[in-house]
Amino acid sequence: MTRFSERTLTEARSTAAPVAPAGATLALTSAATAVALMTYTAPMVTLPDIAAALHTPLSAQAWLLNGTPLGLAALLLVAGSLADDYGRRRVFVAGTLALGITTALGAFASTTWLFTLARIAQGAASAALLASSLGLIVHAFPTPAGRLRATGVWGAFVSGGIAVGPIVTGAMPNWRVSYGVLGAATLVVAALSVRGLSESRAPRGGRPDLAGAVTFGLALVALVAALTLGREGWLRAPVGLLLLASAALLGLFVLVERRSRTPMIDLGLLRHARFLASSSGGLFTGLTVIGLFSFLPALLQQTLGLSAMDTAWLFLLWSGLSFAVALQARRLAGRVPPRWQLALGFSLHAAGVLSMLGALDAGSWVRLLPGLVVAGVGSGLLNAALPLLAVESVPAQRAAMGSGAQQTFRYIGSCAGVALTIALATSSGGGLARGADVAMVVSAGLSVVAAASVVLLRERA
Repeated sequence: MTRFSERTLTEARSTAAPVAPAGATLALTSAATAVALMTYTAPMVTLPDIAAALHTPLSAQAWLLNGTPLGLAALLLVAGSLADDYGRRRVFVAGTLALGITTALGAFASTTWLFTLARIAQGAASAALLASSLGLIVHAFPTPAGRLRATGVWGAFVSGGIAVGPIVTGAMPNWRVSYGVLGAATLVVAALSVRGLSESRAPRGGRPDLAGAVTFGLALVALVAALTLGREGWLRAPVGLLLLASAALLGLFVLVERRSRTPMIDLGLLRHARFLASSSGGLFTGLTVIGLFSFLPALLQQTLGLSAMDTAWLFLLWSGLSFAVALQARRLAGRVPPRWQLALGFSLHAAGVLSMLGALDAGSWVRLLPGLVVAGVGSGLLNAALPLLAVESVPAQRAAMGSGAQQTFRYIGSCAGVALTIALATSSGGGLARGADVAMVVSAGLSVVAAASVVLLRERA
């Protein structure tokens, strides 16, 4: 895949309104991204309290975690395509506003399904702001050096949101108050974005790809529902029917995209190693890193007796290091290509997770510390490399679509990873501690596969 030409960059900026300061664009998009990730991670340390308040059985707790990634996976690609065609600022502001409203509404949920619906709506709103934010950044930072710095900062704030979210949630009197606070913070960012961002778009003409959006969204809803229900038995009829429906809808989506004048995604990109590396990197990040670390805090509370706040502080070691490493990893980009950063990040995650084996069974949180450090460094490298690879793998005028595609795979992997982790941890005959070890081994093994696949994709390019 060749780099963008100056003509392409000019076309991508030609429909823009007067340009806002690049620093303001980076600050607002990074702040919104951090709040979105804080909302995403909010249930991690409060899952036992939420499940108790909503009377959620263990078999349905995956839905409490999978609601937001379901909304994200279903709408990220749609949101990215719409942002490029109809205005990145417009989609970003609408998504940020919707996230503030739906997060605040989540505080009033009284049942498992109402909470899950609120989380799905939060994911859909987050999809709009996350997909459009990288498009805004590419527009504000047209040079490769500026883009490298800006995507590094943006990736660091992904880690920062993950780091701060559990701390904020754990510090609140209860989980309902934390949702109100996060909702209010998001609305403030939305208000600032109205005047602080410049509009940009790269219209292709033609009608919106509504057929593609509907078929793709329904396919992902069916797939995620099957993955979440599968932990109760993969051979049950509802799971099989959902998987068949997902496969049929994905096939229909491919046919629609091939016939559309303005497809949501250019299927020809699947022939390029860089785009495949971006997509597979996102998929395996969700499957291995997000999947395991979404449920591990609940396992710590149930096996070691830690409080929500104690768990949040312990996980700050992992997520805080991820933030610091992602912020500095841009210095490696000139010497280490993003795909090699991905391979190193997955390898460090595997090593860190394997070093934590037996800690829960021994009742020792101290034994977790070295593994959290190593895995945190790996997570930081992943969060720094993925956004840069996402925008480099597509033409500049389709930056939001490229971001949406990579993050779609990331949250599909997250849904599958959460369901897999819960299934492995709760199905072991040796109890939760032994089940957690099984989940860690599987996560590490998949990370090794991910590292190898990224390297092989590079060799075949």
